[in-house]
Amino acid sequence: MDNAHPTHRQQEILDALRRGGGSLRVQRLASDLDVSEETVRRNLKRLVNAGLVEKMHGGARLAEAGGEGDFQHRLSIAAGAKQRIARHVAGMIPDGGSVFLDVGSTTSYIADALRDHADLLVVTNSVSVAYKLATRGGNRVYMAGGALRAHDGGAFGAEALAFADNFKTDLAVLSTAGITAKDGFMLFDLEEANFSRAIIKGAARRIVAADSSKFGRAAPITVCDPSLIDTLVTDAPPPDDLAAAAARWGTKVEVART
Repeated sequence: MDNAHPTHRQQEILDALRRGGGSLRVQRLASDLDVSEETVRRNLKRLVNAGLVEKMHGGARLAEAGGEGDFQHRLSIAAGAKQRIARHVAGMIPDGGSVFLDVGSTTSYIADALRDHADLLVVTNSVSVAYKLATRGGNRVYMAGGALRAHDGGAFGAEALAFADNFKTDLAVLSTAGITAKDGFMLFDLEEANFSRAIIKGAARRIVAADSSKFGRAAPITVCDPSLIDTLVTDAPPPDDLAAAAARWGTKVEVART
């Protein structure tokens, strides 16, 4: 299997593992997806071979390099780099501006860095972002409706997509699970990708905020044509192939230094 393109069934298994906090037993996966345990085992074997999941006794868990795991765990990874990126992005957002922030761990740090800003219009599908920026500095915060995911407090689905269509923001700040010179900006979750695409349509400028651990890392789903991303804010210069690709896309790379 090409690990950039899991089948529909394999993507369902990845999504179920993510909803379950990163690991589930085979029996639970079969029940949740209404398929046989043999079907689950067969598809898990292919996901293991692709490096996206790891086997454990009686079940499977998202691979450290493949799935993104629990939100609090993600916040602890490369925290210093994410905080530098957050301060840089916050400096790009003026008081009184309108901005969309997604559910990523880096965007949660960006919400922290925006706490001294005033009169922002913030659109988000992240409970973490909404909590940090609501009731501060005269901000107006709009939070997407729908069921919240247990592992990251994000709102997704049809209600969230309909919500996104209401807004035209100055800036969209998006997360990514991986960036490759071949495929651009990538995610592990189809709902996240669909929501990002809806937000991209309504934003005047589009920024991806991603630390350098995402360079060269593949994920199953491409977010959009990479030429739609105006700026990549990161913590280190990208490798030559990715730098050349960004130049082709017309995506400016800004390295956060402090």
